[in-house]
Amino acid sequence: MFTGTLVVDVLLGDVHSLKGKRAVVRPIVAELRRRYAVSAAEVGDNDLHRRAQLGIATVAGDAAHVTDVLDTCERWVAGRPEVDLLSTRRQLFSSSD
Repeated sequence: MFTGTLVVDVLLGDVHSLKGKRAVVRPIVAELRRRYAVSAAEVGDNDLHRRAQLGIATVAGDAAHVTDVLDTCERWVAGRPEVDLLSTRRQLFSSSD
């Protein structure tokens, strides 16, 4: 069993309040969950209105499948016109770790 995590740091476009930030971040998180069957949440930069860190996690029996899912999620977030992808961090864990 393998678990993979991906943290993406994004810069939000024309957002001037935390309410505006929520209006951008919530649909992205919901779509990641729906489309890719992953766990997703805003995990950092909660008090900044133009930055967000999104955490994405998935579990599978094969490390290659975990990597493929996280690659797909990263490409999808990077392609969103309302955000600019600044950086990503990944970790892969095995059940034997």
